[in-house]
Amino acid sequence: MSSILDQDIMYLPGVGPKKKEILSKELGICSYGDLLEYYPYKYVDRTKVFHISELTPEMPFVQIKGRILCFEEFDMGKRNKRVVAHFSDGFGVADLVWFRGAQYIYKTYKTDTEYIVFGKPTLYGGRFQFAHPDIDDAQSLQLSDMGMQPYYGTTEKMKKMGLTSRAIEKIAKALIEKLPALPETLPDFITHRLHLVSRDEAFRNIHYPHSHQELQKAQVRLKFEELFYVQLNILRYASDQRRKYRGYVFNRVGEIFNSFYANNLPFSLTGAQKRVMHEIRADMCSGKQMNRLLQGDVGSGKTLVALMTMLIALDNGFQACMMAPTEILAEQHLQTIREFLKGMDIRVELLTGIVKGKKRQAILDALACGEVQILVGTHAIIEETVQFAHLGLAVIDEQHRFGVAQRAKLWSKSLNPPHVLVMTATPIPRTLAMTIYGDLDVSVIDELPPGRKPIQTLHKFDTQLTSLYQSIRRQINMGRQVYIVFPLIKESEKSDLKNLEEGFETLKEAFPDYNLSKVHGKMKPAEKETEMEKFVKGETQILVATTVIEVGVNVPNASVMVILDAQRFGLSQLHQLRGRVGRGSDQSYCILVTNYKLSEDTRKRIDIMCDTNDGFRIAEADLKLRGPGDLEGTQQSGIAFDLKIANIARDGQLVQLARQEAQAVIEADPQCSLPQYAPLWSRLRELKKTNINWAAIS
Repeated sequence: MSSILDQDIMYLPGVGPKKKEILSKELGICSYGDLLEYYPYKYVDRTKVFHISELTPEMPFVQIKGRILCFEEFDMGKRNKRVVAHFSDGFGVADLVWFRGAQYIYKTYKTDTEYIVFGKPTLYGGRFQFAHPDIDDAQSLQLSDMGMQPYYGTTEKMKKMGLTSRAIEKIAKALIEKLPALPETLPDFITHRLHLVSRDEAFRNIHYPHSHQELQKAQVRLKFEELFYVQLNILRYASDQRRKYRGYVFNRVGEIFNSFYANNLPFSLTGAQKRVMHEIRADMCSGKQMNRLLQGDVGSGKTLVALMTMLIALDNGFQACMMAPTEILAEQHLQTIREFLKGMDIRVELLTGIVKGKKRQAILDALACGEVQILVGTHAIIEETVQFAHLGLAVIDEQHRFGVAQRAKLWSKSLNPPHVLVMTATPIPRTLAMTIYGDLDVSVIDELPPGRKPIQTLHKFDTQLTSLYQSIRRQINMGRQVYIVFPLIKESEKSDLKNLEEGFETLKEAFPDYNLSKVHGKMKPAEKETEMEKFVKGETQILVATTVIEVGVNVPNASVMVILDAQRFGLSQLHQLRGRVGRGSDQSYCILVTNYKLSEDTRKRIDIMCDTNDGFRIAEADLKLRGPGDLEGTQQSGIAFDLKIANIARDGQLVQLARQEAQAVIEADPQCSLPQYAPLWSRLRELKKTNINWAAIS
């Protein structure tokens, strides 16, 4: 049923066909509802007027009230003029400055009229000035009505059409005045228990708040509702899956697992590994399909936990597979698993794109009749020709590298969906994990095996490369290997960043006594494999690379990671690159090389990297600095991060509250059939049709 919120924005005062078109193209605003959900990005208190004599350079935006004494004009060349209006409030004089639009200024502002001027005061030549301030006629503006002034994001195209923040504010105000009371979309028992204002009040106060308190209440209500429906959708999906599909029951820990544990376990499990194994065992004995996310920093022992889980599947008469995002990583998993299982009669095979012909067919035949017990591979595993005799467990490494559809294809390989264990070395903050992987239970390995030395991270400037190269030579002469990472492959005209092609030649000159390998994303897979293989075998001492090495490469002898132009990388990426070293028993180092021109955010990133090796602390900081939309892999997660008002980094408590409330609804009405919850399911169906990309997860 159509509502007033579906009406075309063209008919609002101040819009019309041309502005409607630009609003649609630039911001996706076509209807009243779209505008209502286009929230201001900041607010400024307009209730106080300062005297000019009270101003200080530290003040943010302020407003003053007075008259223009006179205008002055200064020629800036190329037909540009700077216009200065000397403005007095009886307590002092300030300058209002414009660098363009002289004709408009003279036509609009008069010396005999009282104005309210709003802007940022800066001290120049001993006098305060306001550059391009907002100016209102004092007679037509009631300060008591202004309250908190909203500021809306705009684009250059919009500004050229006169659609400034102030213009959008006026259009939004016209909409608010026109709207009847909006219907409620949350049940009374939730709004009363959580002391939330009504939806109608929230929308009116988010665009036109009279006080900080009104604004805060409106924000809490709208953020909660947005997060609540995201969580409700995720949890309902998970509940449906559990009802629809029974999981295989793995209640036997038998000879294979016990033999491995007694004879092949390379070291005692950490407390965290034991805890995670208990959680996995409980899932696999429950009769429900396991969907578990296993998080753990690089080197925390996730692969060992995954292998032990696969051995339980084997003990119960099932096969297991492990999917990796790259051929290099799949090959390394194969070698690691075979090394762990040395002396045990378990057939482990590799299936990637480069396994072809008779060898491939032999593996497929052995897999189909159950002779291959563990299959390691890449996307090749989900091809239609790959058939298992009895697949009971799928381990997926680095979840964010696989799309939803690819993961779903694994389900077709078995009568019932296999148990799923997802591994990631990219630490995911709890609030984000709740939203991206909301239908997965989360396990965390939060301690490293004993004997591992923490990686030392150092910050160097690019003027210190000579001494850095000397340190690298010392490490190589001690038998170690080194990674040197560049941000670009070839030089860009628009960038002064160091590029790999030129850098490789420079490094060959700087290290003439050593062998160097080169790896980047534009190389053919076979070339990349060859160069990587040389480094893995120790034939080359220095691997020069782009970020293609951030996932999975395991060279225990590599003890130095040098990242050039480190200011160009996000925290998560820096941490992943650092994780390529520190895999052996030797002390390892990560050197972050930057120029001197560092922004405040960049300095924070570098300081955090030097301060901690804790991936979860780094992930939380990254989420706060960059926001969830930039975090790698979130767009494949099944939840679109176009949250309009909630911020997962800053609204962690609301995320948890929304999840608790959504969980309570699912438990009370698992069949979505009780009349008191009908409005919730109706609203959810409405949202799924409109503005949120609700996709199935895992």
